[in-house]
Amino acid sequence: MTTDIASALSRRTLAKGALLGAAAALLPPTAGPAAAGPAARPPLRLPAPTGPHPVGLHTVHLTDPTRTDPWVGGVREVMLTVLYPARTVRGCPRAPQLTPAAARVFADYAPYVHPGLPEAGAVDWGAVLTHGHVDAPPLPGRRPVLLYSPGGGDSRTLGTSLAEDLASHGRVVVLVDHPGDASQVELPGGVRATVLLGPPDPATFRTMVGTRVADLRFVLDRLGGLPLAPVMDRGRIGAYGHSAGGTATVYAAHADARICAVANLEGHLDLAPLDGFDRPLLLFRTDGFDGAARLERSWSGLPGHRALLPAAGHWAFTDYAAFVPQLQDAGLVTAGTRAALVGTGAPARTVARVRRRLGTFFDAHPA
Repeated sequence: MTTDIASALSRRTLAKGALLGAAAALLPPTAGPAAAGPAARPPLRLPAPTGPHPVGLHTVHLTDPTRTDPWVGGVREVMLTVLYPARTVRGCPRAPQLTPAAARVFADYAPYVHPGLPEAGAVDWGAVLTHGHVDAPPLPGRRPVLLYSPGGGDSRTLGTSLAEDLASHGRVVVLVDHPGDASQVELPGGVRATVLLGPPDPATFRTMVGTRVADLRFVLDRLGGLPLAPVMDRGRIGAYGHSAGGTATVYAAHADARICAVANLEGHLDLAPLDGFDRPLLLFRTDGFDGAARLERSWSGLPGHRALLPAAGHWAFTDYAAFVPQLQDAGLVTAGTRAALVGTGAPARTVARVRRRLGTFFDAHPA
């Protein structure tokens, strides 16, 4: 699999990226959300982390001069958010989940990436605050490290709540963005929007996963040079991901022994054989995923721990678990949209179950 995913899966032409970019041009321009009254723009809130430590946050931009971006050409870039237990957060502001520029692009793309979400202008996405405090001094000591890869179409920011909770319990969590298939990623040169429109075809999905595997392994190579490297225990590295990100983290772990344990949150594993996979593996799915039959076939024979999230939909593993019920309460999404995206379960219970299961898994294994 080391060759299949790192090279064969990413062996796609730039012409494909150009074609997808042309399709994305059919989406509305990102000129910013239309004006809306206060009642139409409810303040959304992320659940607070439950651990004993406050959370620090640091943003990192990396470039990989050895790779060409498969979607747009040029040097491959990635963005990271590093969350970690902080010694103190005094004087360190809470970070917004999205910058104003990223929030404008996200607002335009969200109802296309996830049909049923409100149109641009209905929600002030830029007003959402995380519980991460910008550049807070880290708690002394060396901490296990977790890498996160988001679902296809999603940016790393939609994994904030779970990552904050894991960090508040003493881990360093590195959220990895994958420009090109994420709805938006803010790079130093500006916001880069997705080149994809609609569900990817099989070949494009393989490109996504291959690119993500290479991104994750590149981040592993660069951990030692990050500002927070002194508090990272690089002998205890785990990974987790949602959907396409779950697929990518498992294949990355199969290819790279530095990943000691991996949690797959409802990602298919049928792109290439996983013969001899020997790392602790959590296979976690919802009871409302419409691809469950294929998912179970692709997981069969793997020596993993199984878990089921009840009354939940595919995006219940992300921050949508908290956001979508709030949007329904405000009359901005229907009950059907909520059920399709995150399920009908009580959001506090769903969020708690995901946090507890991931925390327990990584407590029990090297990462």
